[in-house]
Amino acid sequence: MVKTAVIFPGQGSQHIGMGKDLFDSRKEAEAVFRLAESVLGPEFVELIFNGDEEELKRTENTQPALLTVSTAVWEVLKADGLTPSYAAGHSLGEYSALTAAGAVPFAEALKAVQKRGKFMEEAVPSGEGAMAAVLGLERDALKKVTEQASAETGVVEPANYNCPGQIVISGSRAGVERAVELAKEAGARRAMMLQVSGPFHSSLMKPAAEKMKPELQFLEISEPGIPVIANVNAQPVSKEDIPGALEAQIASPVLWEDTIRYLSERGVTRFVEAGPGKVLSGLVKKIDRRAETLPVFDTETADKAKAAWGEDTE
Repeated sequence: MVKTAVIFPGQGSQHIGMGKDLFDSRKEAEAVFRLAESVLGPEFVELIFNGDEEELKRTENTQPALLTVSTAVWEVLKADGLTPSYAAGHSLGEYSALTAAGAVPFAEALKAVQKRGKFMEEAVPSGEGAMAAVLGLERDALKKVTEQASAETGVVEPANYNCPGQIVISGSRAGVERAVELAKEAGARRAMMLQVSGPFHSSLMKPAAEKMKPELQFLEISEPGIPVIANVNAQPVSKEDIPGALEAQIASPVLWEDTIRYLSERGVTRFVEAGPGKVLSGLVKKIDRRAETLPVFDTETADKAKAAWGEDTE
C-alpha cells in the first residue's frame, strides 16, 4: 500500500478559467462552485471562469477563488476513491486542507478566507511592503542577511521555507530591497523581488492576524478526519488548536520544507496536489526526489491520478 498526502496550493497559483473543465464535466466539482455562488454570489464564479486577471489577483478575491477550485478538485478526487493519510496546504491552502479533512465546512471557510484576504490587503499600505525569493542560501545565512537588513533599513524576515535553497523573504520594501543586495553579496545564486500586493507572512501582517482572531473564534470547527499539518510548526493540528494556528500563520513563516519532511518521515511517498498549477509538486520533488507527485487540476490530470493510485492507496 502506498501512503498518500493531499496538498493544496496557496496564492500565486490562480489564473482565469481554473476549474472550468471540472465544473463542466464532473457533478462533484459543479456542486462546489454552486455552493460558492450561493455564499459569495454568481459574479464570484464568473470572475474565476471569465473575469479580469487583475481583479482575480486582488487578495480578497484570490483567496476564496483558490479555496473553491481546490475544494472542487478534492471532491472529484474523493469521488474517485482517494483516501489520503494526511493533508497539508501552503499558506491559504491550509484552509483547503482543513476543509478536505472535514474540520471546517466549505461555506464557513469561504467567508473566512475572503475576510482574511481583505484584512491582509488592509494591513500595510500599497507599495510599502514587498517580498522576494532567495535561491541558493541556507537558512542560517539568510537569517543573518535579514537581521542585518532589518537593522539598517526596515523590517524583513523569512516568510516561506519552500524547499532547500529556496526561501521567500517579506517585510518593508526598503528592508526587502536591502536584503536582496546583501543576499547576493553573501553568495545567493539568485535574489529577486516578487510581484505581490503585500508583505505576507511577516510581522507586518500582525494587524491582519488580530482582525482575524475574532472571526476564527466563530468558525464551526470539528476534529480533522485525517491529520492536517499546520504551517506554523509542521505538526498535526487538533480541533482546539485550529483557530490559533490559522491566526498565527498570517504573520509567521510557512514551514513547507519541514511539512514535507515530516510527511516523508512518516512513510508518505505519494503527494497529490489538488488545485491549479504544479508549484507544490515541484517543491516536493526538490525536498524528496523519490516522492511521486500527482498534480490534479482538470479532467485529464484527475483521470491520470486515479489510474496511478488504483487500489494501492491508504
